[in-house]
Amino acid sequence: MLARELMTPNPACCKTSDSIQAAARMLGSYDVGSLPVVEGNEGNRLVGIVTDRDLVINALAEGNFDATVGDVMTAQPHAARENDDVARVQQVMSEEQVRRVPVVNEQGAVVGIISQADLALAGSGVSERQVAKVVERISEPTASTPSTPSTPRPIISP
Repeated sequence: MLARELMTPNPACCKTSDSIQAAARMLGSYDVGSLPVVEGNEGNRLVGIVTDRDLVINALAEGNFDATVGDVMTAQPHAARENDDVARVQQVMSEEQVRRVPVVNEQGAVVGIISQADLALAGSGVSERQVAKVVERISEPTASTPSTPSTPRPIISP
């Protein structure tokens, strides 16, 4: 199966100059966890991706309420081409530990997006075992994820 056969076509996108508040509103109104970020006069050329987590960690937690999407997005995300095999999408999700992969055309314009749920639900020829491996790999903690709380708990004396 090819990426274009599995993708959700024409996903909502935002621009680097959009405010983080506008991006957060879009995430809520479309009920999604990420938005491709596009630029260019000739089309929607993919330049980044912004997630709800990016907004929280890179803006809200830092008190940077005037940030733009370009300030907090992940630049140059891995993407799939329309004619890539779904196995390529699965590989990108596993290796990059991402839950969504934008799909671009030959000019680099966003034409769709594939989520891990798409892999699991579409009957795409991807086995349940392969989907389970992708989900497991995506969910592995990274080296920067603390395994214990960074602040000690207070000792309460009787």
